[in-house]
Amino acid sequence: MPSECVIPPELFDPLNAPLLTGILRGVEREALRVDSQGKLALTPHPKALGSALTHPRITTDFSESLLEFITPPSHRVEELFEQLSELHQFTGKHLNNEILWSSSMPCALTADENIPVAGYGTSNNGLMKSVYRIGLGHHYGRTMQTVSALHYNFSLPNAFWAFLSRH
Repeated sequence: MPSECVIPPELFDPLNAPLLTGILRGVEREALRVDSQGKLALTPHPKALGSALTHPRITTDFSESLLEFITPPSHRVEELFEQLSELHQFTGKHLNNEILWSSSMPCALTADENIPVAGYGTSNNGLMKSVYRIGLGHHYGRTMQTVSALHYNFSLPNAFWAFLSRH
């Protein structure tokens, strides 16, 4: 019989508030670039957005057309939304007649083999990332890889785990 999860009442003591308010949060949001007709943009990653391989906040996911926005970890939800908003505003100013597709399900797509796999240059790390994506395309199909998502990451402070271990 599985053991029952019991929340220690001490967790709700105001002195222990930092155990829950110390949570770090981050977001990774993916969005396809599309042209003025709502079709997948087949253009390379915009140079004005920086290198998809090395930029800490704006990169590509599976496809050259699939942007990924990464917020830094934050204790404040408001700060998280501010960071994400700034990334989107910056990107919107540098898309050159393209827009971000807001839905997770893809826009009008070209044939599977014409969906551009993300390119990260010729360094060992860049080639490894590209080859990995080519493999995903073979295994699952490129169309499947254009579905975008929002990843919500969070971590509880070490003090929370120590508290839980004691109780």
